[in-house]
Amino acid sequence: MDASSFDPQKVMDLVTEHVVNFAPKLALAIITLIVGLWLISLVGNAIDYLLEKKDFNISLRKWLSSVATVLLKACLFISVISMLGVKTTSFIAILGAAGLAVGLALQGSLSNFAGGVLILIFKPFQVGDYIVAQGEEGVVEAIDVFCTFLITLDNRRIILPNGPLASEQVNNVTHEPIRRVDLSVGISYNNSVDEAERAILEMAKSDERILNEPAPFVGVVGYGDNSIDLTIWVWCKTDDYWDVYFATNRAIKPALDKANISIPFPQRDIHIIDKSA
Repeated sequence: MDASSFDPQKVMDLVTEHVVNFAPKLALAIITLIVGLWLISLVGNAIDYLLEKKDFNISLRKWLSSVATVLLKACLFISVISMLGVKTTSFIAILGAAGLAVGLALQGSLSNFAGGVLILIFKPFQVGDYIVAQGEEGVVEAIDVFCTFLITLDNRRIILPNGPLASEQVNNVTHEPIRRVDLSVGISYNNSVDEAERAILEMAKSDERILNEPAPFVGVVGYGDNSIDLTIWVWCKTDDYWDVYFATNRAIKPALDKANISIPFPQRDIHIIDKSA
């Protein structure tokens, strides 16, 4: 097009026509974007509120509300650009391929993440519980989305991935309010089992931390080479377990000594035969 054929009026008319045709779409897209963002904010707050009422873990609560917000914003963005006349089919395909690639690259992390979500939702253990899992044991210090933190009895910090933790056996030691303390002792064959049982039960009743219900129990579990073997069961509050364990173990011998019950040790009788006689 040479300068002689250029008509400014026609150009202005063409621009005006495009602007007039595009302006309603742009205005509608802007209004949709503003209203959509406002509604998404309300939805995110509502999700967070409902999860808080359900007593969900705060980290899981924030994550779920964030994920819901991001997904809704992505849908809103695709809708807005579609309203402007942009083809979104290829865009959605690219997002899908990118999501698949990221998922394959983060298989282990996603497994831990899924395990963390299950733990936080179903609560097989909580912060403060003493658990045994994955060959480790300790008090649960924190539960994150990807891992769980334990503090061991000797004050080491153990980090366990949530994937295996959610799919394998976990022993929650302190979940119940009371626990049974299991002890054992051997008495001499020359002593009375009834007297030994009576002495141990009286000793158990003297400790206020040992519960009357379920009642303490003493029973014979076997006959060894040097002793009659007794098992002792006493119940206590979970918080008192170790105090009762060590105190009862220490009190057994004085109680048996008081009742003239002996605790034997391995020994052999040797008989010498004089063949010269």
